[in-house]
Amino acid sequence: MEHGATAAQAWALFDALPTVRVEEITTGRWRGDEVATGHPWDGLLVESGWYGKQFDSADDVQPLLFSGPDGGIFPVDPRRVPLFLAGKVPVTGLRPVRRSLGVLRPVLRTTTPRARLRNLEFRGKSSAAMIYDHLPIIDIFRRVDNDTLLGVMDMRGLNEPYFFVLYRDR
Repeated sequence: MEHGATAAQAWALFDALPTVRVEEITTGRWRGDEVATGHPWDGLLVESGWYGKQFDSADDVQPLLFSGPDGGIFPVDPRRVPLFLAGKVPVTGLRPVRRSLGVLRPVLRTTTPRARLRNLEFRGKSSAAMIYDHLPIIDIFRRVDNDTLLGVMDMRGLNEPYFFVLYRDR
């Protein structure tokens, strides 16, 4: 899926992959990337400066890490991200936002955990899932290898799957 896939191909891979347990992924920072499937959100997170996620324990999770223009990585409160604009604003329109992350950092930043990890049954398998504290979103993970996860966002009202990859920071 290096160059993208259809949603059906991404689902087939996701369903074929082995599960992963919460205790296997609570090792700190994970760098993220998107899987292009033709989803309206394709390119949105990466273009906006998304870095990945932070899993320190089952109850100490930062679901959104961003990288500022200075390269500094910081956790963002998901409630402060205008998700309602996803798919409505061209991806190129996010470049000014990315350049402004240094200025916006104090407004977007959070210091408290904004999600939890739990083992959850999804599509017939029990695997690690990240549950957002204040949004109707659950990200479910499957193991690609010891340092790579394939994730899918399950969000109330989102009709199409949004797939992403996480790489363990070393």
